[in-house]
Amino acid sequence: MKLFVKNNDEQPRKKMGCLGKTIIGIGVYFGFCFLLGLLMGDAFSTPKTTLEENTIYRIDLSGVLVDHAAEENPFDAVLGEMYGQTTTTVGLDDLLSNIALAKDNDKILGIYLRGGSLSAGPASAKALRDALLDFKQSGKFIIAYSDSYTQTNYYIASVADKMYFNTVGTLMWDGMSAQKEYYTRIFDKIGIEMQILKVGTFKSAVEPYFRTSMSDADRKQTEQYLGGIWSEVKAAVAVQRNLTVEQLDAYADECMSLQPQHKYVDYGFVDTLVYVQDMDTVLRMYAGTKDYKTVSNSSMTNVERAENTATDKIAVLYAEGQIYDSGSEGIVEDKVLKQIKTIHKDDAVKAVVLRVNSPGGSADASEQIWHAVKTLQEKGLPVVVSMGDYAASGGYYISCCADYIFAEPTTLTGSIGIFGTVPNISKLREKVGLDIDGVTTNKHAALQTNAIYKGMNPQEYALMQSMVERGYDLFTNRCAEGRGVSQQEIKKIGEGRVWLGKDALNIGLVDELGNINQAIAKAAELAGLGQYAIVDYPEKTDPFEELLKMFDTTTPEERLVMKMREFASQPRIMALTPEVTIQ
Repeated sequence: MKLFVKNNDEQPRKKMGCLGKTIIGIGVYFGFCFLLGLLMGDAFSTPKTTLEENTIYRIDLSGVLVDHAAEENPFDAVLGEMYGQTTTTVGLDDLLSNIALAKDNDKILGIYLRGGSLSAGPASAKALRDALLDFKQSGKFIIAYSDSYTQTNYYIASVADKMYFNTVGTLMWDGMSAQKEYYTRIFDKIGIEMQILKVGTFKSAVEPYFRTSMSDADRKQTEQYLGGIWSEVKAAVAVQRNLTVEQLDAYADECMSLQPQHKYVDYGFVDTLVYVQDMDTVLRMYAGTKDYKTVSNSSMTNVERAENTATDKIAVLYAEGQIYDSGSEGIVEDKVLKQIKTIHKDDAVKAVVLRVNSPGGSADASEQIWHAVKTLQEKGLPVVVSMGDYAASGGYYISCCADYIFAEPTTLTGSIGIFGTVPNISKLREKVGLDIDGVTTNKHAALQTNAIYKGMNPQEYALMQSMVERGYDLFTNRCAEGRGVSQQEIKKIGEGRVWLGKDALNIGLVDELGNINQAIAKAAELAGLGQYAIVDYPEKTDPFEELLKMFDTTTPEERLVMKMREFASQPRIMALTPEVTIQ
């Protein structure tokens, strides 16, 4: 970054010496920090929340639900406002902990579910919903209001004792669908052929590159898991809303999102149509006082918990997102290995829960993480896996060696298969007039580039396919070893097929249906623990502390530039992160 200074009197200026530059650089940096402090005030600190009498815990069903949210970054908030993007990431772990606290805290009267647009997978939504149902065992109330409901939000909010709804709102209850875009004809027109390398009849992630419609195998597995999720959702809603699954199917066929609002009441989806201003009166009624207070989820997270003095620990390692060899987002190999190394060194850790929420990714990184998990077991630590929305392909790879595996009924798992794609642009190259020439020392020295520019010949294709098949053989061998069955048995249920958690239980891919709390309890049982503390990985860090760490190794000017570059490079600042799809 260059700083241009206009010399108004246009007189010659002497070049600034090193000392002058340093002083100005330091001044600029500390001025920057001071301005940030003024802008964000006490945003750097996280003061503890003290609950008052007659408090209602408000949960806003909005944002993106993840397993383990990082510490809120004040820089994100400020820059998000600047760019007009303020998407909130909500940690499922925080929600579950807060709901459990609210259940037992006498100052919490009940929960107010405020609808919005919460992006959540079916298993995560179920985990949140189950926690709310458990909360109701306390006898405290849950009420819900929303201006509109997505099917996911409605599924969660249907646990409420009473559901209030916007007089002109839209409630989505239309059924579920899974559709894919197929690019083959587009590729044909522009002169691109995708060379497919795969093992697994059901490994459908590559089908859009060489087909124009679903294969019979993909249609079969999609119908099975989609129908299974829909059945779970219908059954759960039917119980809470005193409806039948047949009624819910019939209403979905009417496309409820396009129906007049009175039908939402007539059909039993909600209890009363009100304006949002009326909810204050409703809350007063449930609280039994006009002087009620509300506490947000973020404030609830900062309520001080009772100190756990147990010396033995259970480490909960969160592995969420796509699996990568390197990078900054998702499950990154070196970061996970570093966390596992830290766990390995801590003699107070007596068991590990690996929370997996991943559609897969790099085969190499999956193998490395699998091996690192094995080192924990070799130390004598029981490893229990808790599967979230996905634990498929590489997500299952890193899970399969666990001593015990939990999945939710709607977890998408399995997908034991492997694939690769190599575009052949030879026809496109001919169209645009791009010529390729060069020299090689050996027969296959230019295989990787020639595969793209010229396409693979039969021998080259065979070489690359054999590599993919070796990967599949290793994958199925790891699964067989971990599950205590033959490799042939794994191959029978492999072939890249995606299974629902409840179906995976029947075929032996998982051991039990349950949530992360049950996984923690199982880990304690396997380790023979009575009292224990839970430590999460990755640990949440204070963003301001991370900023201050930079003082040790860089100059003020470098620190300023590095931090500004970091802010500018964050994808979430520029665009919303798309939802993860099944790989």
